[in-house]
Amino acid sequence: MSEPASISGGIASRYAKAIFEIAKENNSVDTLESNVNDLAAAISDSPDLRDLIDSPIYSRTSMRAAIMAVAAKMNLMPALTNALGLMAEKRRLFVLPQVLDGLRAMIAEDKGEMTADVTSATALSDAQAAKLAETLKASVGKEVKIKTTVDESLIGGLVVKLGSKMIDTSVASKLDSLQNAMKEVG
Repeated sequence: MSEPASISGGIASRYAKAIFEIAKENNSVDTLESNVNDLAAAISDSPDLRDLIDSPIYSRTSMRAAIMAVAAKMNLMPALTNALGLMAEKRRLFVLPQVLDGLRAMIAEDKGEMTADVTSATALSDAQAAKLAETLKASVGKEVKIKTTVDESLIGGLVVKLGSKMIDTSVASKLDSLQNAMKEVG
């Protein structure tokens, strides 16, 4: 990991931990989960919000006013709203996506769940995703949520990342392995 990435990761984890601990103390982890999902969807859907988070051209006061207006409009919980305001004042809104990812992980751990990042060559059907979640649950003994992405370069198969484990059954990976084996022979 590069130094700037590790620094921003550290910043994000501190904000996420503080927000989560406040929500936990107030017995509002479910509200936090809903707010995190809503805010992540808003960032995904709004180029203006992404611009606000990523662009250094906005002043601290205008950035804070804008993010506080977004938080009020979305009716976000006070702990998250206050953290967003502080992040804007400190010019750290750029780590917001990492903060949301960290919060999701903490919420899942609190609920005894794990998230599996699944990359497939084609989109998984609901039945396939449910079967995969069931299989992974049997393997790890916890509820598993599936987060899917599509990468056509895999040709076929899946790449599953669950915690620190990675299972790569993609055709592209098998072709790479075969190519390496043939290089060793020749």
